Amino acid sequence: MNDLSFIGFDQVDVDGLLSIVNEDALRTHLIDHPYYDRESLKAWMDEKVKVDSMPGCRVRAVFVDEELAGWCGIQPDDQGFELAIVISQRFWGIGIAIYKTLIGWAKELGHKEVLFHLLDSRPEYQALNKMASKVYKTEQLGRRFTTYCIPLER
Repeated sequence: MNDLSFIGFDQVDVDGLLSIVNEDALRTHLIDHPYYDRESLKAWMDEKVKVDSMPGCRVRAVFVDEELAGWCGIQPDDQGFELAIVISQRFWGIGIAIYKTLIGWAKELGHKEVLFHLLDSRPEYQALNKMASKVYKTEQLGRRFTTYCIPLER
C-alpha cells in the first residue's frame, strides 16, 4: 500500500512541484494556462497558502511514499467549496485515496456538501454519480465541467 502524506505549501520545494504542474498529460485535464516558471509557481503557491488559511479550506501538497506527487485541497468557488486533486500522471490511481482524505477533511471542517468539478476531458464516473445529490454541467473560463454535488453525512 502507498503511504500518503500531506504537507502545507509553505514547506514544499518550488522546483519539486514545477515539473509536476507543467506535465503535459496532467495539463490536458486542467483549465488552459501558461506553463509555470519558478517565479509564477511561487506566486501561485503563496496564493494557495492564503487560501489554506481561510475558514473551511485546506490546501496541501501530496506525497506518496515520501515522493511529491502533486497537490489537493478544499477551496472556495462561486457555488460553495470545491475539491481539487492535481497529481502527476505517475500517480494516477491514487486519486481515490486522496478523495477519501478530502471528504474526511470536509466533514472535519463542518461542510454539509462539497463540489467536485471534473473537466470535460474526463469521463463521467458512475461511483461519483451514485454519491452525488446532483450532477450537472458547468462552464468556467471557457471550458465545460461535470460538477458533482457530494453531500456529507455527519
